[in-house]
Amino acid sequence: SVGTSQQAALLETLKQNLSVAEEKLQKDPRYKELKSLREQITSQTKWLQKSEDVMWNFVSEVLVTLLCLKQGMIHLVAAFCPSKPNLRTPEAAPPLPPDTLSISQQKTVQSALQFVVTLGLCPYLSSGVGIPLKRRSAFGAMVEGAVSRDLPPSGTHRLYVSCSVLLDVAQHPSLGNLVLTLHLGDIIAGLCQLGYSPKMTKAKLIKPQTDRLSEEERASCKQLLRDVLDRVYQPIVIRELLILQGGPKQKKEGVRSELLVQAPAWLRRLCGQLLSERLMKPKGVHAVVRAILEGAGAGAVGGRDAEAVAADWRKCDAVARILASCPQQSLSVEDYYVQVCPQVLDFLHIQDKLTARQFQRVATTTLLSMVREHPKLSAKHLLQPLLVPLSSCLETTELVKEDQHPGTVFVEESSLTRCIEDVYKVYVVGNAPHPVLLQSLQTVLCIVFSLYCFTKQNVSHLRWFPCQEILLWFLQKSEASAAIEALKHFAGLKVLIPTIHPLCQFKAGDEGGAIVCIRKTISEHDEDEILYQKVSSDQWRVECLADLLSFLQESDLPGDFFIYCLKVLNTVAVEEGDDCSVPPSCDSLLDLEHYQMEQVVRQEERLLILQLVAVMCEKLTNTVFKNVTQVIEFITVTLQRACTCLEHNIEGTVEAQTLSMGMGLMAAILGGAVQLKSEDYAAMKKLLPLLEQISTQHPEPVIQELASDLRVTIATHRAVATETVSRAASRVLGKKGPEGEVNSPACSKCGENVTKTDDATHRLNVEATSTRLVPGAGVDTEKTGLYSDRQTPSTDRNDGQGSRRDMDEGHFQEILVAAVDPEVPTRAAALRTIAHLIEQKNLQAVHCQDKILSVFLENLEHEDSFVYLSAIQGLALLSDVYPERILPRLLEKYGESMQGQSPETRMKVGEVLMRATRALGDMAPYFRDPLVHAFLRGARDADVSLRASSLSNLGELCQRLCFALGPLLHEVVSCLTAIIKTDREAEVRRAAVHVVTLLLRGLSEKATQVLGDVLRDLYRLLKFVVQVDHDDVAVLHAQLALEELDEVMRRLLFPEQKLEKKIVVLP
Repeated sequence: SVGTSQQAALLETLKQNLSVAEEKLQKDPRYKELKSLREQITSQTKWLQKSEDVMWNFVSEVLVTLLCLKQGMIHLVAAFCPSKPNLRTPEAAPPLPPDTLSISQQKTVQSALQFVVTLGLCPYLSSGVGIPLKRRSAFGAMVEGAVSRDLPPSGTHRLYVSCSVLLDVAQHPSLGNLVLTLHLGDIIAGLCQLGYSPKMTKAKLIKPQTDRLSEEERASCKQLLRDVLDRVYQPIVIRELLILQGGPKQKKEGVRSELLVQAPAWLRRLCGQLLSERLMKPKGVHAVVRAILEGAGAGAVGGRDAEAVAADWRKCDAVARILASCPQQSLSVEDYYVQVCPQVLDFLHIQDKLTARQFQRVATTTLLSMVREHPKLSAKHLLQPLLVPLSSCLETTELVKEDQHPGTVFVEESSLTRCIEDVYKVYVVGNAPHPVLLQSLQTVLCIVFSLYCFTKQNVSHLRWFPCQEILLWFLQKSEASAAIEALKHFAGLKVLIPTIHPLCQFKAGDEGGAIVCIRKTISEHDEDEILYQKVSSDQWRVECLADLLSFLQESDLPGDFFIYCLKVLNTVAVEEGDDCSVPPSCDSLLDLEHYQMEQVVRQEERLLILQLVAVMCEKLTNTVFKNVTQVIEFITVTLQRACTCLEHNIEGTVEAQTLSMGMGLMAAILGGAVQLKSEDYAAMKKLLPLLEQISTQHPEPVIQELASDLRVTIATHRAVATETVSRAASRVLGKKGPEGEVNSPACSKCGENVTKTDDATHRLNVEATSTRLVPGAGVDTEKTGLYSDRQTPSTDRNDGQGSRRDMDEGHFQEILVAAVDPEVPTRAAALRTIAHLIEQKNLQAVHCQDKILSVFLENLEHEDSFVYLSAIQGLALLSDVYPERILPRLLEKYGESMQGQSPETRMKVGEVLMRATRALGDMAPYFRDPLVHAFLRGARDADVSLRASSLSNLGELCQRLCFALGPLLHEVVSCLTAIIKTDREAEVRRAAVHVVTLLLRGLSEKATQVLGDVLRDLYRLLKFVVQVDHDDVAVLHAQLALEELDEVMRRLLFPEQKLEKKIVVLP
């Protein structure tokens, strides 16, 4: 056959090559030295013997030749004496050592090694040990058939000789690289079989003893295996052991599979033990991961298909499962975690972008798997070390005396940044809300929120990601009770969660992050400074909390927390009614002091909850409630407050307003604003006793009647709907029938569709939260209650008819009168209505521009933010629609410093001017001169805040003018230079430096063209601030501006090299 003839040709070729080699050694004088070296080596070898097998004789000659090569290279290196380098020729390279192989020589050695492995090693491996020759190539399959295993020496002896000689040759560095790089797997397979294969079975005992190795030889094979495993790069070793461990068990017989052959049981156990030992070594986890993922991650970059990329992700998850399971060789699970967990955390800090993505996924998946399997050990050895930079800032930490000096850096910027990024990767990216993860994060959540509040005050890369995402993840994944507790802690209310250490504070870092340092202590005598820091800190925390809640628009959490705050507000009202000016009997001065301290703390909590409710009403107006149940709960709290006030005989505008609002919302719900379900009626049952109490105890008969009717409507599930309830609903929703009344539920079936639940809930949100719940914002029930015929302009709808261009003059005059109403909600609603009319270019608004301008300017001086912000918005819209008439009036108003105009009002006008400038867009250069001159005059004002505000406006204006700034450039720069060098107020100098930062950031690559004449002056000015100014914030702004300037110049001097090919089409 063809196979037999090929085998015969192979044996004949090997025999002929042996005879040619022997003849050259005997007759050719060039091989005389090799002949003597060969005789010397053969005399020292005990394994060399003649055999009738031509193939083994050929392998033996190759092995002897490799030994001769090794010995000859050793002699050459010993006799090598390199000449001294010539120092005058630095380009001359040092001479190569004589044992360096050329490329052609390396190919020759590789061929010899391949013959040894193919003819003398692989054919004698047992079935399932290593990759069979027949699966490697057709030549390997032919060699397997040509091997004579019955001729002496035995196959075991041949395998032992081949492995031992190859490892002997590999002791030389140059030859070792060739041996272990190409044939490491086969050598490991041979050593495993020789050292760990079980003894012969009873069927093989009839064979002579020479077929088996002695115990000394087996021990030497085991030692050689240990040495080679420790010597080679560990990821390569682990990969070869995984291949040697074999593939899965074949389910179908007779079906050809390309998978690896299943290894015998003893080999699988041995490979598993060796892999576990590799894993338990120092940096063993890195070796295991690199062995499996080496080169992974190039799929997305290299353009492989999605299936290959998905396979890489599955590979990452498989590695994570391996690392999460404790091997049997470990003494205990805790010992394994102690050794492995630090290496897992190190994967989160890999900087190489090509490998970081998958290695970090392995780390995250491994950590989450460990948390699921062993929560306590994972919390101790993984989560606690991960959170050390944050947990060290808690108030429970005991600071060493040496670390208590003011200004001492307690947590470095790099450590804090790395910790925050690690928390983001593990918690947010991992997205596995395990109780252990939530509990561990909850302990340091106050530090994360404090850092979030700090970063919102300056420029930091920790501001949005990851601090904000970490907080939002916890609030979304936690249970409602835990999330409410966290929000209470963020707001500064009493909860049993550790807070930040009183001696620690955050400061801006050099790399855009933050550091934790020891706070500078304030003297106890400086009570004003202590009070200012306390009040400003609490106010900023509340504002940051409201901003954080604004991102949870799809969650019920903001509404639940708002309702909780209202419940606390009810208790505050009760305590205010029960407070007595005379303290209880105190036995000692210490008791009296303790009582007074409790009163102070209680008063602080009252002020804090009032401020929290006010901020949430202002910032979460239209998004606080997400469903009808929350609105009903809100009404319940409102009515409870009214009942409490009735019990304690508390009267006031706030109480009247909240009762009016709550009952109006209830009437709107029952009047058909939303589609009620059975669970909604179940929630309304809590209102029945409250309405009954109001109907019997309230002094006003109208409110008693409405409360009684609401109670009947709720109890009958709207089967009985009275005229009082319908009229109250009409005043809330502004939806009238032909005779001025809201259609009842029974009439709504006759042709009018019920409003959608989402839209109605939004309208109830506006109605509920636009009315203030804090002192000083109340309204009289008789004027704006549910029972008068007058309606607020903001609630008059045209039922979806779109534009209000055809509004009659009388109605428009009513809106103008309402815009100067003494009640805050009415005035604010009217101002927003006028702004909407201006935006739609209503005819009445066009004819009354002067009146509208006067109304808006008058409301700018109002103290309530709800009013003056509405006026600012309206003036900005008015300036956008009629800029040529309105902007000169505003500029004149902005410059009125000597006519008794307050700085606060002028700053509000400045905000209007900036909003108008943004709306003008490309038309802004038309008003360049008056705007720039107005802000320059404002920068010289006596008021500090106005100077800073003018500079801030000037910076944004210059950023938008771009090339149009040219004629006024020197004037602006001269003003900034004078302010930075002469102004004594740090706030004003900060604003001036910030103007330069805005200029460079806004102009970007155009900066060298627009600022070409003054660029050097700006650079020197910024360097002056960095070197001379004592204000840290001003120095930070100057450093940021210098970084912007450096980036601009780098892009100019070293433009990005792009490989572009231009194709020109000739005419």
